[in-house]
Amino acid sequence: MLKRILVMAVVVATSLTMMAEDKMLPAPDMTAGTTVMEAMANRRSIRKYTERKLTEQELSNLLWAAMGKNREDGRRTAPTCRNFQEIRLFVFDAEGVSEYHPATHSLTPCVVGDYRYLLAAGQDFVKTAPICLVMIADMSKFGNVDERAKMMASVDAGIVSQNISVACAGLGFATVPRAMMQAADIVKLLNLSDSHIAIMNNPVGFEAK
Repeated sequence: MLKRILVMAVVVATSLTMMAEDKMLPAPDMTAGTTVMEAMANRRSIRKYTERKLTEQELSNLLWAAMGKNREDGRRTAPTCRNFQEIRLFVFDAEGVSEYHPATHSLTPCVVGDYRYLLAAGQDFVKTAPICLVMIADMSKFGNVDERAKMMASVDAGIVSQNISVACAGLGFATVPRAMMQAADIVKLLNLSDSHIAIMNNPVGFEAK
């Protein structure tokens, strides 16, 4: 019995250690994909995905395009209102949820388990995408949270979503921008403060012909 308890303790400790470690992504490949005009021509909403997963390099390219750091002063590929950078980007997959950090181009594990069903909200095709990117606004960055601040946060989330859509079209991935999801449950799952609002999500994968 004691041996069994010790083994379980080691498993739990190992799991917690793994959860605490950030995962550094490979540098984005600046030569990947098509031209901007070709990507715009190819952009469309796709809701059927194969089982193929994105490689680490493909995920790196996509996250950097979404809202990665593109200048030494920490500014990003996606502009935000007064550079508040209130949008936080989370990656949901079959193994768990991680948060993308533009400053270090890394992922921090947040939760273990498959929670893509919280994004599906009745649309089961979402659960077939290998990853789902979720844009969550930290409204505390605005100070006074009025209707205009909420509108600007929505605009900023939309810019990130558009970056994802265009990047997917140029890099050979499939996606569709969505607002449907169990927003309050997602904020609770990630143990975020009440100042956070889940605004949009993009399931991403490869198109099933």
